[in-house]
Amino acid sequence: MIFNQTLFLGHLVKLLGVINVKPVHNYSNIFKIRFKTGAALQQLLAFASLIGLIIFFSLASENFLQFSNIMGILLSTAVIGVLALGATFVIITAGIDLSVGTGMTLCSVMAGVFITFWGLATPLGVLGGIFTGTLMGCLIGLMVAKMKIPPFIATLAMMMIASGLSLVISGTSPIYFTDRPVFSTIALGTLIPGVPNAVLIFFGAAVVAGLLLHKSVIGRYTYALGSNEEAAKLSGVHVDFWKIVVYTIAGTFTGLAGILMASRLNSAQPALGMGYELEAIAAVVIGGTSLSGGKGTIIGTVIGALIMSVLRNGLRILSVPQEWQTVVIGLVIIFAVYIDILRRRRAVV
Repeated sequence: MIFNQTLFLGHLVKLLGVINVKPVHNYSNIFKIRFKTGAALQQLLAFASLIGLIIFFSLASENFLQFSNIMGILLSTAVIGVLALGATFVIITAGIDLSVGTGMTLCSVMAGVFITFWGLATPLGVLGGIFTGTLMGCLIGLMVAKMKIPPFIATLAMMMIASGLSLVISGTSPIYFTDRPVFSTIALGTLIPGVPNAVLIFFGAAVVAGLLLHKSVIGRYTYALGSNEEAAKLSGVHVDFWKIVVYTIAGTFTGLAGILMASRLNSAQPALGMGYELEAIAAVVIGGTSLSGGKGTIIGTVIGALIMSVLRNGLRILSVPQEWQTVVIGLVIIFAVYIDILRRRRAVV
């Protein structure tokens, strides 16, 4: 028992970058190799599943691999994918965010208010919509970190607040951007011929998220909080501050997703958004991020989001009813979570 505690603290300190700690015994090297191999294996499994789905639907329908359909898949991935990027940070800390769907809607409504009602310049309105998400994330972080409200309850409450505010602020009516044609080009314009800007923004956001999570102090503390919050606190990490930072980052991605959704529809739909949080969380889990925290990658989340979109698109092309599409996706989520459970069991042995 004493050896295990020493080994754990050694790896934790190394993770935080406080000092350069070398493994105590060969057993630690074995553990480290198995951990990395397990994470890489699940990510590889997700990628193989994506390739398998593409091959299956390509053989099932000649329309699947058409360029227009591929672009449609990527376009539909953009919104869910951006939401999932933010959710990845939260879930790695062993938290959860149920507010991203309705929060995205509130951000799009606020952008509509700033641009259409207040007459602000389009760039200012866009920044205002994104800032709305940032503010929401910060408030959630304060509730979780300072008020000690469980993430499930805090984000559930914010989900309901955002849904209600969207309807109140908009007067339950859609807000259209018809007098600002440039707004629709944010998502549907084509800097690269044939490729919607929303796709470029999604992959650009993924690169930024990847740098934050894997190449910055924010990422190191995100993993530390999810691995063992108490040990991180004992190591001198300001746990409450970094929780607020993580939820604020997630909120910023929610705001960006709201802008993409509004631009794609050329309107802010106040009744839209419910259910998007489940798809975002599903994309994160399918991509290999552990719901117990401490493990996850941005590339895995991107793969998970693509799997969700490919699956929906392929089932739609095959004329599978909407209700059965939901059943299939639910089964995929159960399988992904079960794989994560098996991986954690093997890591303990």
